[in-house]
Amino acid sequence: MSSKFLFLESVDLLSTIPQYHILLGAFVLLWVVWLTVKRRYNTRQPPELSNDEVERKLASWQPEPLVNPIQDKNHPFLNPRLVTTKVGKRITVDGNDCLNLGTHNYLGLVENPNIEKKAIASIQKYGVGSCGPRGFYGTVDVHLELEEQLARFMELEEAIVYSYGFSTVASAVSAYCKRRDLVYVDEKVNFSIQKGLDASRSNIKYFKHNDATDLEKLLLQQAEIDKRNPKKATKIRRFLIIEGIYMNTGEICPLPALVKLCREYKLRILVDESISFGVLGEHGKGVTEHFGVPKHEIDLIMGSLEWGIGSIGGFCVGSSFVIEHQRLSGLGYCFSASLSPFLASAAIVSLEIMEKTPQLFVKLKENCLQFDTGLRKLAEFTVSGFAESPVKHLYLKDAPEQLNEFDALNLISKKCIENNLAVIPAAYLEIELNPVRPSLRICVSAVLEDSDIKFALETLDKCSKTVLSALH
Repeated sequence: MSSKFLFLESVDLLSTIPQYHILLGAFVLLWVVWLTVKRRYNTRQPPELSNDEVERKLASWQPEPLVNPIQDKNHPFLNPRLVTTKVGKRITVDGNDCLNLGTHNYLGLVENPNIEKKAIASIQKYGVGSCGPRGFYGTVDVHLELEEQLARFMELEEAIVYSYGFSTVASAVSAYCKRRDLVYVDEKVNFSIQKGLDASRSNIKYFKHNDATDLEKLLLQQAEIDKRNPKKATKIRRFLIIEGIYMNTGEICPLPALVKLCREYKLRILVDESISFGVLGEHGKGVTEHFGVPKHEIDLIMGSLEWGIGSIGGFCVGSSFVIEHQRLSGLGYCFSASLSPFLASAAIVSLEIMEKTPQLFVKLKENCLQFDTGLRKLAEFTVSGFAESPVKHLYLKDAPEQLNEFDALNLISKKCIENNLAVIPAAYLEIELNPVRPSLRICVSAVLEDSDIKFALETLDKCSKTVLSALH
C-alpha cells in the first residue's frame, strides 16, 4: 500500500514540472552522452605509418614561406645607410661627413655635454635599467622628479612618464576612448595615434586635415542624429584627437577654433605635442602657449621626450584626476619596464636647460623661418609645413614617369649625402590608415648657423636638379 502511494505521489510531482524543464534535462543528458562518446573516440590511437609512408609525406610537404618573395632586391629598405658616428649637428653616413637635417634634434640637446655627463653618472648609480614596471618595483626617484618637473614646466597639476614615445600616445588614447565612444580625428594623425584608436575600438570619424569647418559639419550631422534618440545620445562619450604640429605634414593645428567647437559640442580634447613641445611658444611649452589658449581648456596633453628633449620616452600632463587614471589603465605604463633612470636624468637636465635658456626657442624660430623662406624658392619642390615648424616636407612638383615618387626622392637623398648633406625620405608603413604622399622630411635645429642653412639650400637645389634632369 505504501509503495503504491509513493508511486502516485511521484506521478503527481512530475506533472507539476514544466515541460521545458524536462526538455532541457533531456538535452543536457544527450549532450553529456555525446561528449563521453566523442572523448572515447578521440583517445583512439591513429594507425601507425610505415617508414616509407612517412618519407613520402615529408618529401611532398611544401611549407608556406614566412615572408613574401623579394620583388626588388635594390629596395632602399633592404640596403640601409650606415651611420658610423654619434648623431648630432654633423653625422657620418656611408663614409660621408654630412650636415644632419634628418634627425629630430630641434634644440640641439642630443650632443650636449652636460646631459651626457649626467646620464653617465646616473648609469654608475642606478645601472642601465629599472628592471620592472612602475607599479611593481620599477619606480626610481628620478622618475618622480621628472614627473614633478614636467608638471611644473607645463603649469599643470600632474604628469606621468612612459618608457617609449610611441607607446605613450597609443596607450593614452586607448586608456580613455572605449567601445561605443565617438572620436573625431584629423585624417593626417601619426601612426601612434592610429594604433591607439585601433586598440580603443571606438567609433571613429575623420575630418579633413586642419579643417575646423569640416569638423563642425560632422558635429552638426551627429547633433541631428542625437535628436532622434536623446536618451542614447546622453550615454555617448565624445573626444577630439589632434596634433600640435603634425608629423606627416609639418602643419600646426588651428587650436583656438577647435577648442571653441569642443566647448560648444562638449568634446574632450586630447593633443599630441610630440613635435610642438620644446618648439612653440616663448618658453617652449607648446601649441597652447603659442596661441595663448589656457591649458585647462585641454583635457590631456601627450608628448614625446625623443624629439625636442633629446632623450627617450614619453609623457602626459593634465589634471590629477585625468593622469591618475592612466596609472591603472595605460597599458604601456602598467606592463612595460619603466624608463631607464639615465634617460630620465637626461630629460631632467634638458628641461633645466630649456628653462634657463629661452633664447634657444628664439634661435630655433629664426632658423625655421629662414629655412622655410629658402625652401619655398626651390624650383623642383613644393613645401608643406607651418613656417615656424622645425619639420618641413618637400614634395616633387614633377615626378618622373619611369620611377615612383618615393624612388625619385630616395635618389635625391643619396645624391645629397654624397654631397655632404644628410636628408632622407619620410618612411611610412603600408598599413597606415590614410595614405601619405612621399616626401623629403627636413628637420631644422637651433644649432644651425646661417652658413649651414645656405649650404643646405644650395645642395638641395643642385642635387634635385641633377637627379631629375637625368631621369627626365
